[in-house]
Amino acid sequence: MNNKIKKIIIATGGTGGHIFPAYSLAKHFLDKKIYVKIISDDRGLKYLKDYDDIKVIKINSSTVFKKNIIQMFFSMCIIFYSAIKSFFFLLKDRPSLVFGMGGYSSFPVCIAAKILRIPFIIYENNLYIGKANKYLLPYAKKIFVSHGELQGINEKYKKKINVIGNIIRKEILNFEVKTNKTKTKPNESNKKLKILILGGSQAAKIFAERLPEIFKECKKAEISLKIYQQCLPGQSKFLISFYESLNIDCEIFNFTNNILNYFSKVNLAITRSGSSMLAELINARIPFISVPLPSSADDHQLKNAIYYEKNGYSYLIEEKDLNTKLFQLIKKINQDLSLLSQIITKQRQYSDKSVYENIDKQIEEIINEEN
Repeated sequence: MNNKIKKIIIATGGTGGHIFPAYSLAKHFLDKKIYVKIISDDRGLKYLKDYDDIKVIKINSSTVFKKNIIQMFFSMCIIFYSAIKSFFFLLKDRPSLVFGMGGYSSFPVCIAAKILRIPFIIYENNLYIGKANKYLLPYAKKIFVSHGELQGINEKYKKKINVIGNIIRKEILNFEVKTNKTKTKPNESNKKLKILILGGSQAAKIFAERLPEIFKECKKAEISLKIYQQCLPGQSKFLISFYESLNIDCEIFNFTNNILNYFSKVNLAITRSGSSMLAELINARIPFISVPLPSSADDHQLKNAIYYEKNGYSYLIEEKDLNTKLFQLIKKINQDLSLLSQIITKQRQYSDKSVYENIDKQIEEIINEEN
């Protein structure tokens, strides 16, 4: 990468879907001997607290999309204060480049970068551009996107689009290569469905409430299961007790950064449809059933799930249809495990292995333009 790049600031916050790509990107720059700092909010800090290899600065922000005028006024005050704080931080640090990773936490930092004439790039890994990125796009140098099918961008800004792929951990990008030789293919001698249930960084409370009854139905149908389920801490005791009463083999866990420990144990996943999680599953070649969060902004999780299903990478069941459709789908898969092999074959046609190479190339072009 261009040796004129001395320092990069990455602005992120909110959920793991923003935080983990930001951390993965920061690690990549550190590998390139570039000094990196992450700016995040309180929500982001709880995911970053276990990482001591990157300096993290706290600057909280807010969204203007509130339900009443009073809340909107206070949000505007927070954003204004955050922009001022970001301005003085960037003025002191003077990075070569700023990355906005999406979400409202990145907004004030990118605005401050624009005022200081520091080039900034925004990143969008969903299939529909987020509100913060949409407002930042006119001022951004480029927008890095995971998919060429991104919706919601004005035609006049499409020249700023660069399809780089999904920014995910390098361990995930290399995971399938390392494990595929020993991973047992679904066949008649390996009938047990080993299901990983993921709710994202915020967990999925409803999965612990509704899926056990569906697995109870599977047990009655003599479908052999092993369940690896992520849940909220307060749900662990109930789940363990429920599955043990049915003699269903299970492993219950709370949110973990070491999800790779489970990837090698399973042949199917049930997951929310956050873009980062879906990207990790497809690159690890794990067939999955996508259950979008109904309240996601602009219905972006549903759009993500539709894209993956349309390309044959996964199945899609909306939350409202869980009780009527999930058992039937599991039963269908159990009767014909070649369905999982067919999904893996499709998934192998997709790869994000070149994402960091693409980023390096684009950044070099930007720096050359600036100089």
